[in-house]
Amino acid sequence: MAKAEKLDKEQRKALKAARKARSRERRSQLWQAFKMQREQDKWLIPILVGTIVVTTAVMFGIGVLLGAQWLFLPMGLILGVLLAFIIFGRRMTQSVYKKADGQPGAAAWALESLRGPWIVSNAVAGTTQLDAVHRVLGRPGVILVGEGAPHRVKSLLAQEKKRVARLVGNTPIYEIMVGNEDDQIPLSKLQKAVNRLPKNINRKQMDALESRLAAIASRSGGPAMPKGPVPGGGRMKNVQRTIRRR
Repeated sequence: MAKAEKLDKEQRKALKAARKARSRERRSQLWQAFKMQREQDKWLIPILVGTIVVTTAVMFGIGVLLGAQWLFLPMGLILGVLLAFIIFGRRMTQSVYKKADGQPGAAAWALESLRGPWIVSNAVAGTTQLDAVHRVLGRPGVILVGEGAPHRVKSLLAQEKKRVARLVGNTPIYEIMVGNEDDQIPLSKLQKAVNRLPKNINRKQMDALESRLAAIASRSGGPAMPKGPVPGGGRMKNVQRTIRRR
């Protein structure tokens, strides 16, 4: 019995140490992200400080009107810090997308970060100039996302849509061109555009379609597209890889 209690204490101690280590790692990552963002965003600190000060002042003013200013003061400070964290996260995300915009593989990187029941296949079609078409399977149906030179990507999209249409029947097929022209979707809005598409099929239909679409890859042997850089200095380990998001 004593031995079991000793083991339990050791396990609790190990879990506590692991939690502390994870917490330290998260704080370290957050600090590194803050330093990197501060170097390239001169307005970051003024905006964050201003958010905290203004929010605290507003809450304190409300407290004065209600006769409870010293109760509202700490509430305003906490709320200000939370708002500052939200603003920091958004500005950092905007900076990441700004750096990635126009780089080969940027759209694939953004699609891989989709949350929910998405099945993403990177570079199902491509060229040696690093133009690419990525295929996303989800509740809306099949979504073909092209990135690169428009005059080449439009042809790739048309060819891929024709191949996919033979297998998916009446399932909707959507086409998205990533870019900054009038008929294109900016990289920073790609995830939002995909998530806003209507839901047309269920999960069982998705699984059935996934099996059919896998046949295209096995027959085509993969696109003639070399591995390209992705944001953050990383590289795509597999140009045509499928990622399931459940």
